[in-house]
Amino acid sequence: MSARDSAPALPDYVPVPESALGPELNANGYFVDRVQDNLFWVTDGTYQAAFLATTDGVVLFDAPPTIGHNLRRAVDEITAAEDLPNKVTHLVYSHHHADHAGASYLFGDVIRIGHAETQRLLRRDNDRARPAPDVIFDENYTLEVGGSRVELAYHGPNHSPDNIYVQFPDHDTMMQIDIVNIGWVPIYNLNLSEDVPGYLDAPDRAMEYSWTHYLSGHLGRIGTREDVVLHQQYIADIVDSAHAALGSVDPTPYFVRYGENAWAGVAGYLDAVTDQAAAPIIAKYTGVLAAADIPALTTTTTFSILQSIRLDLGGGSQVHP
Repeated sequence: MSARDSAPALPDYVPVPESALGPELNANGYFVDRVQDNLFWVTDGTYQAAFLATTDGVVLFDAPPTIGHNLRRAVDEITAAEDLPNKVTHLVYSHHHADHAGASYLFGDVIRIGHAETQRLLRRDNDRARPAPDVIFDENYTLEVGGSRVELAYHGPNHSPDNIYVQFPDHDTMMQIDIVNIGWVPIYNLNLSEDVPGYLDAPDRAMEYSWTHYLSGHLGRIGTREDVVLHQQYIADIVDSAHAALGSVDPTPYFVRYGENAWAGVAGYLDAVTDQAAAPIIAKYTGVLAAADIPALTTTTTFSILQSIRLDLGGGSQVHP
């Protein structure tokens, strides 16, 4: 039997919308370009980072390991073209997750900046690839290097307990990681987010700021305010559909059928509510947002929102008479 014969049957999906795709990568596997003035972004098509090139050195924002050494190549490419120093002097963590910070160690003894909770979590994780930040803040922090200003803000937990907002007021740019996937649906469970109400609120918070360019930390292109609005519509539709399903799916048959096997009853009921809530969203956004037709993505996101409606907001709760 050949490897082809033994390969699992894999599903087909609709083509990725052109609007979800980014620029072509170079021979080294990255793309780097100017966002505005001396702010630049780097992507490998799946992850993103950013940096400010200044007369006093380079300020790096996140260090995804999938981009890895290409961050150094991108910095060298741009600073050579701009006739600026290529030394990375500062590294700002958006949050503590390894997929966005795991190449931090490549930049040696730089000034690392992050939220106080980022420091605590990185000290707990004890990962040599992600040294804990030296400079921390609780609510707000202004970083000024080489005439460039960055405003860091914490508005509570969302994707993670420590995920911050990075605003570049002089560059008309917002960097908000792991909330909106520009042109795509969230990956499993709202981008694996830990605080659902905080996640749902985060795009609204971002829209309160003044910006034109949006760096999301993932996938291949820069976003716009219209992209964030589309994400908000997708999430709002899930919330509405979840409320409707909670009010219409009868749990009785599942608990009658499984009797003393309580978890089978719970699983059957919650799966039925989730499937009913997710189905119209998948149909509506297929071909609009990339990967909307991968059932597990919208379904798990719907499940997370459903459970937040139940557990955080008390929706669907019934008090025994």
